Amino acid sequence: MTGQPLKRAVVLASGGLDSTVTAAVARHAGYELYLLTLAYQQRHAVEIERAKQVACALEAEHHLVVPVDLQAIGGSALTGNFPVPKDRGDSDRSRDVPVTYVPGRNLIFLSIAAAQAEAVGASVIYFGANVVDYSGYPDCRPEFIKAVEATLQLGTKLGMMGGRFEIRAPLLRMTKAEIIRLGLDLHAPLHLTHSCYDPAGAVACGRCDSCLIRRRGFAEAGVVDPIPYAVS
Repeated sequence: MTGQPLKRAVVLASGGLDSTVTAAVARHAGYELYLLTLAYQQRHAVEIERAKQVACALEAEHHLVVPVDLQAIGGSALTGNFPVPKDRGDSDRSRDVPVTYVPGRNLIFLSIAAAQAEAVGASVIYFGANVVDYSGYPDCRPEFIKAVEATLQLGTKLGMMGGRFEIRAPLLRMTKAEIIRLGLDLHAPLHLTHSCYDPAGAVACGRCDSCLIRRRGFAEAGVVDPIPYAVS
């Protein structure tokens, strides 16, 4: 040890492609990884197990899984019983906020991440938001991220003492193909990731918005997607 303070970062880790590459970015930047996964009673709960595997693969200092029952609130196909949209084109995805949007999810997630960050002495939160290849979620926009940063400045001990939280979204303006190439460059464990909203066990459906965006990204990157799909 040199006596220098450790660089610690809390990383929101869903077990998906974007959050895994984001964690690899944080590791490459020299941060000690404190991964945070929210078990919010999502129908695709297999991603929680994948997040645990990703944490081991990236040699995270700590991986915290916090239960948050958003199913009790409802309002989303990811926490309820209504169908996940399938086989939608780009125009359909960009038309409105889809039923896979979970009310308040990222606001809740970032609040819990800030609480963990204060507890472990971190001031940086990494968040795998993306506004290019995404499904129309309002809580992935840069305006939202800046607003949460400002709120944390006002509502935390760190902010009151003159410090500040920084929410980093390094993939915000990247295409899925660019994210995949970055992940490969950083040796992120892409083979462990899970992206499907409506899997059959651990097998991705291949037809939901998230699967279609992921599959196209791998095709554009010229790389074989390492996960199995229910359709060819």
